[in-house]
Amino acid sequence: MYTMFRISPRRYLISAGRLHLYLRQFGSSHGVAAAKLRDTASIDPRLGTPIRDEYARIKDHYETPKLPIVLAHGLLGFAKLHLTPGWLPPVYYWRGIAEALEANGVHVITTTVPPSGSIEKRAEELARGIADAAGGRQVNIIAHSMGGLDARYMISHLRPANVTVRSLVTVASPHHGSSFADFLFREIGSDRLPEIYRLLERVGMETGAFEQLTSTYMINDFNPRTLDDPEVSYFSYGATMDRPPLLSPFRQSHSVISRVEGPNDGLVSVASSQWGSYKGTLVGVSHLDLINWTNRWRWMLRSLVGVQPGFNAIAFYLGIADMLAKEGF
Repeated sequence: MYTMFRISPRRYLISAGRLHLYLRQFGSSHGVAAAKLRDTASIDPRLGTPIRDEYARIKDHYETPKLPIVLAHGLLGFAKLHLTPGWLPPVYYWRGIAEALEANGVHVITTTVPPSGSIEKRAEELARGIADAAGGRQVNIIAHSMGGLDARYMISHLRPANVTVRSLVTVASPHHGSSFADFLFREIGSDRLPEIYRLLERVGMETGAFEQLTSTYMINDFNPRTLDDPEVSYFSYGATMDRPPLLSPFRQSHSVISRVEGPNDGLVSVASSQWGSYKGTLVGVSHLDLINWTNRWRWMLRSLVGVQPGFNAIAFYLGIADMLAKEGF
Protein backbone atom coordinates (compact mmCIF):
# COMPACT_ATOMS: atom_id res chain seq x y z
CA MET A 1 0.00 0.00 0.00
CA TYR A 2 1.37 3.43 -0.98
CA THR A 3 0.80 5.13 2.35
CA MET A 4 3.21 7.93 1.38
CA PHE A 5 0.40 9.50 -0.65
CA ARG A 6 -2.16 9.52 2.13
CA ILE A 7 -3.08 12.52 4.22
CA SER A 8 -2.38 12.21 7.91
CA PRO A 9 -5.40 13.01 10.10
CA ARG A 10 -5.14 16.13 12.23
CA ARG A 11 -7.44 18.00 14.56
CA TYR A 12 -8.95 21.32 13.57
CA LEU A 13 -10.66 23.76 15.94
CA ILE A 14 -13.64 24.84 13.89
CA SER A 15 -17.33 24.87 14.70
CA ALA A 16 -19.61 22.41 12.94
CA GLY A 17 -21.75 25.24 11.60
CA ARG A 18 -18.82 27.08 10.04
CA LEU A 19 -17.43 23.84 8.66
CA HIS A 20 -20.65 22.93 6.87
CA LEU A 21 -20.91 26.49 5.53
CA TYR A 22 -17.35 26.24 4.19
CA LEU A 23 -18.07 22.92 2.50
CA ARG A 24 -21.24 24.25 0.93
CA GLN A 25 -19.54 27.36 -0.45
CA PHE A 26 -16.16 26.03 -1.49
CA GLY A 27 -16.67 22.28 -1.97
CA SER A 28 -15.61 20.92 -5.34
CA SER A 29 -17.10 18.04 -7.26
CA HIS A 30 -16.18 15.58 -4.49
CA GLY A 31 -19.04 16.14 -2.07
CA VAL A 32 -22.75 15.54 -1.86
CA ALA A 33 -23.14 16.92 -5.39
CA ALA A 34 -20.73 14.31 -6.70
CA ALA A 35 -22.67 11.59 -4.93
CA LYS A 36 -25.90 12.78 -6.57
CA LEU A 37 -24.14 12.88 -9.92
CA ARG A 38 -22.88 9.32 -9.46
CA ASP A 39 -26.40 8.16 -8.59
CA THR A 40 -27.86 9.53 -11.83
CA ALA A 41 -24.93 8.71 -14.13
CA SER A 42 -26.15 5.23 -14.97
CA ILE A 43 -29.22 6.63 -16.73
CA ASP A 44 -27.28 9.08 -18.95
CA PRO A 45 -26.25 7.26 -22.15
CA ARG A 46 -23.88 10.09 -23.08
CA LEU A 47 -21.41 8.92 -20.43
CA GLY A 48 -20.76 5.52 -21.95
CA THR A 49 -19.52 3.38 -19.05
CA PRO A 50 -19.76 5.48 -15.84
CA ILE A 51 -16.81 5.02 -13.48
CA ARG A 52 -17.90 5.97 -9.97
CA ASP A 53 -15.75 4.73 -7.09
CA GLU A 54 -13.38 2.36 -8.86
CA TYR A 55 -10.47 4.74 -8.21
CA ALA A 56 -11.49 5.99 -4.78
CA ARG A 57 -8.66 4.17 -3.01
CA ILE A 58 -5.23 2.77 -3.79
CA LYS A 59 -5.29 -1.01 -4.03
CA ASP A 60 -2.80 -3.43 -2.53
CA HIS A 61 -1.50 -4.63 -5.90
CA TYR A 62 -1.12 -3.36 -9.45
CA GLU A 63 0.55 -5.07 -12.37
CA THR A 64 3.52 -3.25 -13.91
CA PRO A 65 3.77 -2.67 -17.67
CA LYS A 66 6.99 -3.81 -19.30
CA LEU A 67 7.38 -0.65 -21.39
CA PRO A 68 8.13 2.88 -20.10
CA ILE A 69 5.22 5.27 -19.61
CA VAL A 70 5.55 8.78 -21.03
CA LEU A 71 3.50 11.46 -19.25
CA ALA A 72 2.47 14.24 -21.68
CA HIS A 73 1.03 17.41 -20.14
CA GLY A 74 -1.73 19.66 -21.40
CA LEU A 75 -2.18 23.32 -22.30
CA LEU A 76 -0.15 25.71 -20.11
CA GLY A 77 1.45 22.66 -18.52
CA PHE A 78 4.97 21.82 -17.39
CA ALA A 79 6.88 18.93 -15.86
CA LYS A 80 8.35 20.93 -12.97
CA LEU A 81 7.89 24.63 -12.27
CA HIS A 82 10.49 26.44 -10.16
CA LEU A 83 9.07 29.30 -8.11
CA THR A 84 10.55 32.61 -7.00
CA PRO A 85 12.03 33.01 -4.42
CA GLY A 86 14.25 30.00 -4.94
CA TRP A 87 13.69 28.49 -1.50
CA LEU A 88 10.09 27.66 -2.36
CA PRO A 89 9.59 24.02 -3.39
CA PRO A 90 8.94 23.36 -7.10
CA VAL A 91 5.43 22.67 -8.39
CA TYR A 92 4.85 19.47 -10.34
CA TYR A 93 2.17 19.09 -13.03
CA TRP A 94 1.79 15.37 -12.27
CA ARG A 95 1.47 15.79 -8.50
CA GLY A 96 2.68 12.54 -6.96
CA ILE A 97 1.60 10.54 -10.02
CA ALA A 98 5.05 9.92 -11.50
CA GLU A 99 6.41 8.96 -8.07
CA ALA A 100 3.56 6.49 -7.49
CA LEU A 101 4.13 4.83 -10.86
CA GLU A 102 7.86 4.59 -10.22
CA ALA A 103 7.20 3.08 -6.79
CA ASN A 104 5.28 0.35 -8.61
CA GLY A 105 8.26 -0.40 -10.85
CA VAL A 106 7.27 1.67 -13.89
CA HIS A 107 9.96 3.48 -15.89
CA VAL A 108 8.40 6.96 -16.10
CA ILE A 109 9.37 9.66 -18.59
CA THR A 110 7.95 13.14 -17.96
CA THR A 111 8.12 15.43 -20.96
CA THR A 112 7.96 19.20 -21.32
CA VAL A 113 6.57 21.00 -24.38
CA PRO A 114 5.82 24.69 -25.11
CA PRO A 115 2.91 25.48 -22.75
CA SER A 116 0.79 27.33 -25.32
CA GLY A 117 2.62 26.50 -28.53
CA SER A 118 0.92 25.00 -31.55
CA ILE A 119 0.22 21.28 -31.70
CA GLU A 120 2.98 20.97 -34.30
CA LYS A 121 5.61 22.64 -32.08
CA ARG A 122 4.52 20.74 -29.01
CA ALA A 123 4.62 17.44 -30.91
CA GLU A 124 8.18 18.11 -32.08
CA GLU A 125 9.31 18.72 -28.50
CA LEU A 126 7.43 15.65 -27.32
CA ALA A 127 9.27 13.53 -29.87
CA ARG A 128 12.63 14.98 -28.81
CA GLY A 129 11.90 14.41 -25.14
CA ILE A 130 10.92 10.79 -25.69
CA ALA A 131 13.89 10.07 -27.95
CA ASP A 132 16.34 11.51 -25.41
CA ALA A 133 14.88 9.62 -22.44
CA ALA A 134 13.70 6.31 -23.90
CA GLY A 135 16.96 5.31 -25.54
CA GLY A 136 15.24 3.55 -28.42
CA ARG A 137 12.81 1.57 -26.24
CA GLN A 138 9.17 1.26 -27.22
CA VAL A 139 6.87 3.36 -25.02
CA ASN A 140 3.33 3.84 -23.78
CA ILE A 141 2.03 7.43 -23.60
CA ILE A 142 -0.49 8.72 -21.06
CA ALA A 143 -1.56 12.22 -22.06
CA HIS A 144 -3.74 14.71 -20.22
CA SER A 145 -5.84 17.27 -22.08
CA MET A 146 -4.04 18.87 -25.06
CA GLY A 147 -1.16 16.44 -24.57
CA GLY A 148 -3.31 13.83 -26.31
CA LEU A 149 -3.44 15.97 -29.46
CA ASP A 150 0.34 16.45 -29.41
CA ALA A 151 0.83 12.70 -29.14
CA ARG A 152 -1.60 11.95 -31.96
CA TYR A 153 0.15 14.44 -34.23
CA MET A 154 3.58 13.03 -33.38
CA ILE A 155 2.45 9.46 -34.04
CA SER A 156 0.61 10.17 -37.31
CA HIS A 157 2.62 12.98 -38.91
CA LEU A 158 6.14 13.15 -37.48
CA ARG A 159 6.72 9.40 -37.21
CA PRO A 160 10.16 9.90 -35.62
CA ALA A 161 12.49 7.01 -36.46
CA ASN A 162 13.86 6.83 -32.91
CA VAL A 163 10.45 6.81 -31.17
CA THR A 164 8.12 3.80 -31.22
CA VAL A 165 4.76 4.23 -29.51
CA ARG A 166 2.81 1.07 -28.68
CA SER A 167 -0.16 2.66 -26.93
CA LEU A 168 -1.68 6.08 -26.31
CA VAL A 169 -4.04 6.69 -23.40
CA THR A 170 -5.68 10.11 -23.49
CA VAL A 171 -7.33 11.58 -20.39
CA ALA A 172 -9.89 14.34 -21.07
CA SER A 173 -8.26 15.35 -24.36
CA PRO A 174 -10.40 17.61 -26.59
CA HIS A 175 -10.29 15.36 -29.67
CA HIS A 176 -13.29 17.11 -31.19
CA GLY A 177 -12.46 20.59 -29.94
CA SER A 178 -13.97 22.68 -27.18
CA SER A 179 -17.16 24.71 -27.32
CA PHE A 180 -15.66 26.94 -24.63
CA ALA A 181 -12.78 27.80 -26.98
CA ASP A 182 -15.41 28.59 -29.63
CA PHE A 183 -17.22 30.80 -27.11
CA LEU A 184 -14.06 32.73 -26.18
CA PHE A 185 -13.17 33.44 -29.80
CA ARG A 186 -16.69 34.70 -30.46
CA GLU A 187 -16.58 36.92 -27.37
CA ILE A 188 -13.16 38.37 -28.21
CA GLY A 189 -13.99 38.97 -31.86
CA SER A 190 -11.66 38.91 -34.84
CA ASP A 191 -10.93 42.65 -34.54
CA ARG A 192 -9.47 42.43 -31.02
CA LEU A 193 -7.72 39.08 -31.39
CA PRO A 194 -4.44 40.38 -32.92
CA GLU A 195 -4.03 42.90 -30.09
CA ILE A 196 -4.55 40.22 -27.44
CA TYR A 197 -2.06 37.93 -29.18
CA ARG A 198 0.51 40.75 -29.25
CA LEU A 199 0.08 41.32 -25.52
CA LEU A 200 0.56 37.64 -24.77
CA GLU A 201 3.62 37.43 -26.99
CA ARG A 202 5.18 40.42 -25.19
CA VAL A 203 5.20 38.43 -21.96
CA GLY A 204 6.74 35.43 -23.69
CA MET A 205 3.59 33.39 -24.26
CA GLU A 206 3.08 31.59 -27.55
CA THR A 207 -0.42 31.67 -29.01
CA GLY A 208 -0.46 28.84 -31.53
CA ALA A 209 -2.46 26.48 -29.33
CA PHE A 210 -5.58 28.52 -28.74
CA GLU A 211 -7.31 28.51 -32.12
CA GLN A 212 -6.38 24.86 -32.61
CA LEU A 213 -8.59 23.94 -29.66
CA THR A 214 -11.76 25.14 -31.38
CA SER A 215 -14.25 22.59 -32.62
CA THR A 216 -14.01 23.97 -36.16
CA TYR A 217 -10.28 23.32 -36.34
CA MET A 218 -10.37 19.89 -34.72
CA ILE A 219 -13.38 18.54 -36.64
CA ASN A 220 -12.71 20.06 -40.06
CA ASP A 221 -8.91 20.16 -40.17
CA PHE A 222 -6.98 18.17 -37.57
CA ASN A 223 -9.01 14.96 -37.37
CA PRO A 224 -9.52 14.37 -41.12
CA ARG A 225 -5.76 14.53 -41.75
CA THR A 226 -4.54 12.94 -38.50
CA LEU A 227 -5.40 9.30 -39.00
CA ASP A 228 -4.66 6.71 -36.34
CA ASP A 229 -1.62 4.49 -36.75
CA PRO A 230 -2.83 0.87 -36.98
CA GLU A 231 0.27 -0.23 -35.07
CA VAL A 232 -0.73 1.86 -32.02
CA SER A 233 -3.49 1.00 -29.53
CA TYR A 234 -5.61 4.05 -28.62
CA PHE A 235 -7.52 4.30 -25.33
CA SER A 236 -9.36 7.26 -23.80
CA TYR A 237 -11.11 8.41 -20.63
CA GLY A 238 -13.43 11.34 -19.99
CA ALA A 239 -14.79 12.96 -16.85
CA THR A 240 -17.87 14.82 -15.71
CA MET A 241 -18.56 17.05 -12.75
CA ASP A 242 -21.72 18.62 -11.37
CA ARG A 243 -22.21 22.38 -11.62
CA PRO A 244 -19.13 23.96 -9.97
CA PRO A 245 -19.52 26.25 -6.94
CA LEU A 246 -19.66 30.01 -7.37
CA LEU A 247 -15.94 30.66 -6.87
CA SER A 248 -14.72 27.79 -9.02
CA PRO A 249 -12.54 28.69 -12.04
CA PHE A 250 -14.70 26.24 -14.01
CA ARG A 251 -18.01 27.97 -13.29
CA GLN A 252 -18.42 29.69 -16.67
CA SER A 253 -16.68 27.11 -18.85
CA HIS A 254 -18.73 24.27 -17.37
CA SER A 255 -21.95 26.17 -18.05
CA VAL A 256 -21.02 26.95 -21.67
CA ILE A 257 -19.90 23.41 -22.46
CA SER A 258 -22.94 21.89 -20.74
CA ARG A 259 -25.29 23.87 -23.00
CA VAL A 260 -23.49 22.94 -26.22
CA GLU A 261 -21.89 19.54 -25.65
CA GLY A 262 -23.39 18.11 -22.49
CA PRO A 263 -21.55 16.48 -19.56
CA ASN A 264 -18.02 17.78 -19.00
CA ASP A 265 -15.21 18.12 -16.46
CA GLY A 266 -15.17 21.91 -16.52
CA LEU A 267 -12.99 22.24 -19.63
CA VAL A 268 -13.47 19.18 -21.85
CA SER A 269 -16.72 17.39 -22.62
CA VAL A 270 -17.26 13.66 -22.38
CA ALA A 271 -18.11 13.61 -26.10
CA SER A 272 -14.88 15.36 -27.05
CA SER A 273 -12.80 13.07 -24.82
CA GLN A 274 -13.69 9.94 -26.76
CA TRP A 275 -11.06 8.50 -29.09
CA GLY A 276 -10.14 4.92 -29.86
CA SER A 277 -11.33 2.47 -27.22
CA TYR A 278 -13.30 4.58 -24.76
CA LYS A 279 -12.76 3.09 -21.30
CA GLY A 280 -15.40 5.16 -19.52
CA THR A 281 -16.36 8.40 -17.81
CA LEU A 282 -15.08 9.32 -14.36
CA VAL A 283 -18.11 10.68 -12.51
CA GLY A 284 -17.76 13.63 -10.13
CA VAL A 285 -14.25 14.53 -11.30
CA SER A 286 -12.94 17.87 -12.61
CA HIS A 287 -10.25 18.58 -15.19
CA LEU A 288 -7.70 19.40 -12.47
CA ASP A 289 -8.74 16.52 -10.24
CA LEU A 290 -7.46 14.31 -13.06
CA ILE A 291 -3.87 15.40 -12.40
CA ASN A 292 -4.15 15.39 -8.61
CA TRP A 293 -4.57 19.15 -8.19
CA THR A 294 -7.58 18.78 -5.91
CA ASN A 295 -7.39 21.02 -2.85
CA ARG A 296 -6.30 18.61 -0.08
CA TRP A 297 -7.38 21.03 2.65
CA ARG A 298 -10.95 20.63 1.43
CA TRP A 299 -10.54 16.86 1.42
CA MET A 300 -9.43 16.90 5.04
CA LEU A 301 -12.36 19.09 6.04
CA ARG A 302 -14.80 16.78 4.30
CA SER A 303 -13.37 13.75 6.06
CA LEU A 304 -14.27 15.37 9.38
CA VAL A 305 -17.96 15.31 8.45
CA GLY A 306 -17.84 11.84 6.92
CA VAL A 307 -17.78 12.89 3.25
CA GLN A 308 -15.24 10.69 1.51
CA PRO A 309 -13.87 11.57 -1.95
CA GLY A 310 -14.85 9.19 -4.72
CA PHE A 311 -11.70 9.71 -6.79
CA ASN A 312 -7.98 9.38 -6.11
CA ALA A 313 -5.78 10.42 -9.05
CA ILE A 314 -2.91 8.23 -7.85
CA ALA A 315 -5.19 5.17 -7.90
CA PHE A 316 -6.43 6.18 -11.37
CA TYR A 317 -2.98 6.28 -12.99
CA LEU A 318 -1.87 3.12 -11.23
CA GLY A 319 -5.04 1.58 -12.65
CA ILE A 320 -4.14 2.74 -16.17
CA ALA A 321 -0.67 1.21 -15.80
CA ASP A 322 -2.29 -2.01 -14.59
CA MET A 323 -4.59 -2.00 -17.65
CA LEU A 324 -1.62 -1.51 -19.99
CA ALA A 325 0.25 -4.37 -18.33
CA LYS A 326 -2.74 -6.67 -18.82
CA GLU A 327 -2.94 -5.57 -22.47
CA GLY A 328 0.62 -6.79 -22.92
CA PHE A 329 2.37 -3.42 -22.96
